[in-house]
Amino acid sequence: MATQAQLRQYLSHWFQLGKGVKIAQDEASYCPSNIAYGSGYSPEFEAHWQKFQLAGLERCYLEDTGETLAELSQSDWDIQSCARCDMPVALKVGGITPLDCPCSDQSNWPNLELPTPKPPQNWNERIRSIGQRLKEK
Repeated sequence: MATQAQLRQYLSHWFQLGKGVKIAQDEASYCPSNIAYGSGYSPEFEAHWQKFQLAGLERCYLEDTGETLAELSQSDWDIQSCARCDMPVALKVGGITPLDCPCSDQSNWPNLELPTPKPPQNWNERIRSIGQRLKEK
C-alpha cells in the first residue's frame, strides 16, 4: 500500500522524465516542469497535486498505466523499483501485474550518462550528517 508521500515521490520521479498524469474524461496531461523546491516540492508540483485531489485520485493515473492513484493507495498495490530502469513502478501484491513499466516507451531511457530523477532532498540534514561523520574521524 502506497502512502500519499510515496505516491507523491512516485509521481515526482516520472514527472522528471516527462510523464504526466491524466484525469479521466480530460484530454490534457498534467506534468509540472519544476518538481523540487529546497527540501520539499515546488509550488507548481503542489498545485498539480491539489488538482489531482480535487478531481479525485480515483480518476487520475500516470500516463501509460491503467491504475489510478487511488488504487495505488490500497493494500493490494505496492511501489517498487523497475527491474529495467530502477524507477518506481506500481506492482500488484499477490497478483498479476502488467509487464510494462512506464519507461518502456522511453527510447532514451535508461540513460546511465544522465543523472537519475530524485525526490526532494533535505540538504541541511545531509550536510549536518556529513559534518558529524567528519567530526567523528
